[in-house]
Amino acid sequence: MDHGARPYRSVLYIPGSNARALDKARSLPTDAIIFDLEDAVAPDAKAQARQTLAQALGEGGYGKRAKIVRINALTTEWGVDDVRALADAGADAILLPKVNTAADVDHLADMVGPDLPVWVMMETPFCVFNAREIAAHRQVTGLVAGTNDLTKDLGCRTRPDRLPLMTALQMIVMAARAARGVVAIDGVYNRFRDGDGLKAECEQGRDLGFDGKTLIHPAQIEVTNTAFAPTQSEIDLAERQIAAYDEAQASGQGVAVVDGQIVENLHVVAARRTLAKAEAIADMAAE
Repeated sequence: MDHGARPYRSVLYIPGSNARALDKARSLPTDAIIFDLEDAVAPDAKAQARQTLAQALGEGGYGKRAKIVRINALTTEWGVDDVRALADAGADAILLPKVNTAADVDHLADMVGPDLPVWVMMETPFCVFNAREIAAHRQVTGLVAGTNDLTKDLGCRTRPDRLPLMTALQMIVMAARAARGVVAIDGVYNRFRDGDGLKAECEQGRDLGFDGKTLIHPAQIEVTNTAFAPTQSEIDLAERQIAAYDEAQASGQGVAVVDGQIVENLHVVAARRTLAKAEAIADMAAE
């Protein structure tokens, strides 16, 4: 899975037990899907969900959408069977919940072998304190903020500005960036009919540096895709910054200026990243 060339603006949870939802997901404009065998599936339905999901993945049809399977924790009675049934089913990554340390990832990595990427739910204070070593694990390519679980464990209040979660959210992003090439996905927005609240939280997550957001309902996809995509003005600025910098370099000038601001190499690196993201999004839309 090429994380540098694939957008992860919208990452939609789909219950692994719901065949109709699994089919509908093939046509939704989401960048990635988390096929959930954990929280979204009742205990007595988990064995059947495993088979339903394996069949859906085998049938394919999900196009360029990243396919991520959230198994049950390996400490439960279902986790190991989830891995056995789905490690070779065609997923792009396995999402492991209830992780506390990098050693927890080792257990899964030993089961699936070195070629299947692992994503990790960052959903406990213990886990967040170990975010750097978890993100640095050789097989980890994605971190997903489990904000509902973090809220529960912290005993904090739910606020629109998410101030009580800010330390955890920033530590998750910083761990992903320190590891280089690791995707950081923000937590869910629970009030799925509240478009304005979702937009505000998406913009906050984008401003913090997250690559995208996990979603609980297809109605949230459009707002999220827009929020985490570069705007046209950002694309235009990036192009002008690159052009001005190249011109300054060619003419032997040490400094380029765009809109009254100095443009250095670090700005050009960010500008190229903006254009690459826009190109990847256009490629996704052209499917």
